[in-house]
Amino acid sequence: MSGDNPFDPELYKDAAVSAETRALNTALIDLLETSDDNWDIGVEEARARRDRGEGPFPAVPKSPRARTIQIPGKGGDIALRIIAPETPKGVYLHFHGGGWVFGSADGQDPMLERISDTTGLVCVSVEYRLAPEHPYPAGPDDCESAALWLVENAKREFGTDLLTIGGESAGGHLAAVTLLRMRDRHGFTGFAGANLVFGAFDLRWTPSARSYGNDRYLILRTLDLEKFDACFLPENVDRADPDISPLMANLHDMPPALFTVGTDDALLDDSLFMHARWAAAGNEAELAVYPGGAHGFVAFPGALAASAVQRMDAFLKRFTD
Repeated sequence: MSGDNPFDPELYKDAAVSAETRALNTALIDLLETSDDNWDIGVEEARARRDRGEGPFPAVPKSPRARTIQIPGKGGDIALRIIAPETPKGVYLHFHGGGWVFGSADGQDPMLERISDTTGLVCVSVEYRLAPEHPYPAGPDDCESAALWLVENAKREFGTDLLTIGGESAGGHLAAVTLLRMRDRHGFTGFAGANLVFGAFDLRWTPSARSYGNDRYLILRTLDLEKFDACFLPENVDRADPDISPLMANLHDMPPALFTVGTDDALLDDSLFMHARWAAAGNEAELAVYPGGAHGFVAFPGALAASAVQRMDAFLKRFTD
C-alpha cells in the first residue's frame, strides 16, 4: 500500500515491495521482453495489434453504456466518449495515456464505468489527435477545446456544471496543460479537482526518467520516453516551455490534486516534483506513492492497484458528496 507518509524513506526501499507486486513485475517483464517491441514493428502496426487484442495485453472490452458525440475543435471535429451514471453529480474530463502516440478514448471503458458508478461523475474521455501524424500542439489543442466545450455546455448536457479533470501518463500531462491553458488563455479556474496519475510533467525528462534505463522492460523504459518525445515534439520546440513541461509553470490557482505513482516507474520524479511545486504554489496537493508500482500499475490485478484505485475514487467522490 502507499503508506501514510509519502516521504518516509522506507517506502522507497526494496523491502517495502510486497511479494505479490514483485511477482507481477517479474511476469510483466517476461511478457514484454518476449513480445514484439512497438518501435521495431512500427507505430501503425502496434496500434492495429492493440486494437485487435494481439499485443502483449488483451483488448479492453467496450462499454454498452457509452455514447459518442462530436464537438468542434481547431483541427476538425473531436469525438467525446461519454459514460454517465443515472443521476449525474458532476463531470470527469478524462485524457487517456499512451505517450501521445497510442491509446484511444474507448480504451479504458471499464475504468470509466467504475469511476462513474463510484463517484456519480459523468466520464467524458477525449479522442485527441495522436502523434506522430499530429505532433504538438495538436493533442493539447483538442484537450483545450474539450474543456472549453464542457465549461459552456456541461450544465445543459448533463444537468451539472461541477467539473473535475484527470488522466494517466500522457493523459496526466495533458490534464495539467489543459488546466494551465484554461487559466491563462480563458481566465477559467473552476475545475474542482485534478486526478493526476503517473503523469509526465517535465519533457526535458527528470532524473528518474533519464536514469531508469532499458535493462528491464517494465512497461516504460528510457528508450520509450525518447521515442515518444521524438513522435510528439517538433525538433525546434523549447522543452522548458510550460505548455510542454507544466512543471515549469507558475502553478497558482490550481485545483486540489491527487498525484499517484509507483516507486518502480521511470516517471516517479515527475509526480514527486510536481506535487511539491503544486503545494508550494498554495494549492491543495496529495501524494500517494506505491512501493514497487510500475508505470500503469493501477490497471493490473493485485492489492497495490486496488489500494490506489480506492484512493483515487475517494478523492473524486469528495467533490460530489
